[in-house]
Amino acid sequence: MTGVRVRLTFPADLVRQPILGQLVRRFDVLPNIRRADVSEETGWIVCELDGGTDAVEAALGWLAEIGVDVNRLEHPLEG
Repeated sequence: MTGVRVRLTFPADLVRQPILGQLVRRFDVLPNIRRADVSEETGWIVCELDGGTDAVEAALGWLAEIGVDVNRLEHPLEG
């Protein structure tokens, strides 16, 4: 099992899509949302993704492929 902290930024065309639900079903990873902000035009989520190393990496690759900006976070989250 591995866990990574990421900030996912969604463009307007993906804001209303069930991306995290698809992520769980397709890749068997568990997102733990720590912070988020969503509007009609854009949205971002800071979350931890837990799962098998290959599954997490595949999930992050899929997110990037569909147009989500994926940024790995190095620093621990507060609160």
